[in-house]
Amino acid sequence: MLLDGLNEAQKGAVEQTEGAMLIIAGAGSGKTRTLTYKIAYLIEKGVSPFNILALTFTNKAAQEMKERITNLVGPSAMQIWMGTFHSVFSKVIRIEAQRLGYLSNFTIYDTNDSKNLLKAIIKDFSLDDKIYNKSFVQNRISAAKNNLISPVAYKQNVQLMQEDESCGKKYLSDIYIEYNLRLRRAMAMDFDDLLFNMNVLLRDNPDLLLKYQEKFQYVLVDEYQDTNYSQYYIIKKLSARFKNICVVGDDSQSIYAFRGANIQNILNFQRDYKDAKVFKLEQNYRSTQNIVNAANSLIEKNVGKIKKNVWTSNVQGDKITYQELSSDKEEASYISGQILKRISYQGVKHSDFAILYRTNQQSRAIEESLRFQNIPYRIFSGLSFYDRKEIKDLLAYFRLVVNNYDDEAFIRVINFPARGIGETSIGKLRIFASENNISLFASAQRAKEMSSDLRCANKIEDFVTMIKTFSLNLQQEDAFTLGSQILAGSHIIKFWKEDEDPGSDNKIENIEELMNALQAFVDSEEDAILDELTGEEISLKNKTLDVFLQQVSLMSETDRQEEGNEDTVSLMTIHAAKGLEFPYVFVAGMEENLFPSVLSLGSRDDLEEERRLLYVAMTRAEKELFLTCAQARYRNGQMNFNDPSRFIDEIDSQYLNGAIAKQDSIKPYKQEETFKPKPHLTKLNSSLPNPIGGTPVKDLGSFALGMRVFHDKFGSGVIKELEGKGDDTKALVVFDNAGEKKLVLRFAKLKKQE
Repeated sequence: MLLDGLNEAQKGAVEQTEGAMLIIAGAGSGKTRTLTYKIAYLIEKGVSPFNILALTFTNKAAQEMKERITNLVGPSAMQIWMGTFHSVFSKVIRIEAQRLGYLSNFTIYDTNDSKNLLKAIIKDFSLDDKIYNKSFVQNRISAAKNNLISPVAYKQNVQLMQEDESCGKKYLSDIYIEYNLRLRRAMAMDFDDLLFNMNVLLRDNPDLLLKYQEKFQYVLVDEYQDTNYSQYYIIKKLSARFKNICVVGDDSQSIYAFRGANIQNILNFQRDYKDAKVFKLEQNYRSTQNIVNAANSLIEKNVGKIKKNVWTSNVQGDKITYQELSSDKEEASYISGQILKRISYQGVKHSDFAILYRTNQQSRAIEESLRFQNIPYRIFSGLSFYDRKEIKDLLAYFRLVVNNYDDEAFIRVINFPARGIGETSIGKLRIFASENNISLFASAQRAKEMSSDLRCANKIEDFVTMIKTFSLNLQQEDAFTLGSQILAGSHIIKFWKEDEDPGSDNKIENIEELMNALQAFVDSEEDAILDELTGEEISLKNKTLDVFLQQVSLMSETDRQEEGNEDTVSLMTIHAAKGLEFPYVFVAGMEENLFPSVLSLGSRDDLEEERRLLYVAMTRAEKELFLTCAQARYRNGQMNFNDPSRFIDEIDSQYLNGAIAKQDSIKPYKQEETFKPKPHLTKLNSSLPNPIGGTPVKDLGSFALGMRVFHDKFGSGVIKELEGKGDDTKALVVFDNAGEKKLVLRFAKLKKQE
């Protein structure tokens, strides 16, 4: 029988074929299996595959489901309209393009195409491209389209116009109008247009609405909690005639609000469909009882949720291990040690382990520890920390300062950031170096001998002088001090601040994390490390930049030895881990203002999404779960002292080992708390992380006890304590929204408030 092997809850959800239905699928409850069998059951009962519309969020998920259904009911399953929202509705729009005034062979603009078009418009409008950052403008227009706000409606919306004017971008509506005009002129749509125009088709063409309602008599939607406003309306219109709509999802795993997902779609489903049947898949097949119960005790603190009781008949299992460590380095060492212990004594594989974190920059300390212990690992949804472009660029500057003969480092940085030294000039340097059997740097020192372009030769000479000046300080300055000087002299931070790429802020954070590594290296107490390749000791006593680079080069060698090894520990952000599972899971960085993120503390909705994010992380674990935090972590080149995450207190202590009461330091979230209101569409006042640098020593004495100050990240606060002198002056600041922070004044960049 087709339904053999399904539990009673799954069978009930599969056998209910008519009407509206909501399947709440708890973590590890067999959601995909249930949806697959439901579609197969419909076909077995005589429903034509042509009349089934199944929507997913990834093409991979759609393909895998279609293959499973084909194995169950045969090749007719290939006729199902199954795919992502964008792929399915782009087909419909191509068929009906004439109704929209488009040709059927219209072009779909990707992100870069859209940005280039916006850049041209901003330039044509003679607007400042730093104020009207093309990435910001694109995100704003995308948010409008996903909320079904047309260019004309945008300009007529008083609230939106006031928001734009308040942040100095009053011409956004005009850009939006021109952008859509040029898209149409080019017979092009962007990705958001595919959903927007599908709504237009169904709204303005009653005959087409009826046609597709008749065609899609059964509508099924996976991951319904991740749908946005535009997707919601398409689904609602298409299913309005037969009302055979089945949505599957888990409100507790809604973690994509930053992409426009609206959790209210799933929370309000029963209000939208009064006669809807609700099925709850509550049996977890993945995790131990302790893990399931602990995750339940956390997520029940959310106010906005659908009540369910996730349970498992699996073994009780070990309690969740909660461990506070003194620093991020100790945290990484602890995690590596736990992995080695289990591999050595339990015979498990490296691939049984996953290390999850809130932000990509946390991977640096973890990677260093794994490499030092020779534990193979793989970064998911991102490059290894030391393989990222922004890190390799800065390391190339370091390498050239340490070794002026390093031609590869020279080529990488001679014109990055751009300093007006073109490929022609670099080509001449290459030829001269080859003819005279000297390095490129030595060739650059004689630029005026080979170039008739005096202006370019002067620029090359300035670059050489800068590098030589840094080289002279190699043994006089510690690694962090010299590294900071090189970073400032290179203008790399300035380059990424002015770049329009939406990933620029992450690049700056990663550069700051490299500087944190330098500071941690300088502060470390080790006198020497063993070079595992030569067996020789490398002295660490001087803590200079050349010694730091030797450490990094050893790590890189280990990396190369790991290539092609599939038995690796998995490292990834929690967002990237959704849908995956591992026997052993570590969640690192369980600290206030990191997890939950400091950006989430302005509203209950944002904080509840952070709680759901931790729920997702916890429910990835099958056998053992570890939660770790660091009491001190390097950020912006300084040591920050952190409180453990409020979420630790929210997990029932009976499921934890090592929990420490923290009620005096962190107040758990309470329903009556008030929060600052959120912007309607996108956060308009975003800021990049603080640059590496500091306040001049002569200005530090102007700070006093009781003074109101402002910090770019933590906001307004009052100086409670001052200690130390000169460069070592520290301030304990009580911030209005971020709590107490001890900051080194020369790095904190505090501003006085009247």
